[in-house]
Amino acid sequence: MDNKRIALTTNKLKKEKKIKRIVRIVLLLILLLLAIIYSVVGIVYNNSNFSITLDRNLYYEKGLIVYDDPDYKVFRSELYALSPDTFDNISYRWLPENIHDSRGGSHNGQNYLAYTFYVENQGKDTADYYSEIEIVDVIKNVDEAVRIRVYKNDVQTTYAKKSARNEPEKNTTPFLEDKLIALDHVENFKPGDIDKYTVVLWLEGSDPECNDNILGGEIKIVMSFNSEYVDD
Repeated sequence: MDNKRIALTTNKLKKEKKIKRIVRIVLLLILLLLAIIYSVVGIVYNNSNFSITLDRNLYYEKGLIVYDDPDYKVFRSELYALSPDTFDNISYRWLPENIHDSRGGSHNGQNYLAYTFYVENQGKDTADYYSEIEIVDVIKNVDEAVRIRVYKNDVQTTYAKKSARNEPEKNTTPFLEDKLIALDHVENFKPGDIDKYTVVLWLEGSDPECNDNILGGEIKIVMSFNSEYVDD
């Protein structure tokens, strides 16, 4: 009888050890998966909230380039704006009036992103190009309260998603589609012509959709320059 009891106890201990080992392995796998997910999210969002891409055909066929430093005009297919340290909601009234006077690159302020760059025709022929601004990723519906102001050669347009009542937000131009913010076609872009862009990104505190529901959210916006209209 004692031998049977010892055998049963031994088997029970073995099973418990096996279960504990399995639980440890499962927990390690879960932690590894979470680390991978965190890493991927970090790669997506820590690079930049806003970036620019240039279709290589615009450079190789038409001689167009994008740059954010007037003293360093070289071909780059991508530009990245630095993200601000904090991204709490603010009012558009808090933005500096001369925010578009920057010479180039990132010039963020408290709770807003500001980035200035240029498109230049270094080719020998007159060309045209298409620009497209789109939201490529969003978390917790931050796009409901975001504002994207674009200064093109000092002329500004402020874009916002339509309100919950499907009406344009005050003093804004509505997004063209749910994730497509704006499209533009520039024609007769002569050799030596330069278009200056300043993009400002912030969360508008006066927007009714700017509430606690978007806390912890993220957004990633890309402005692309193409040789032709890209219809996804």
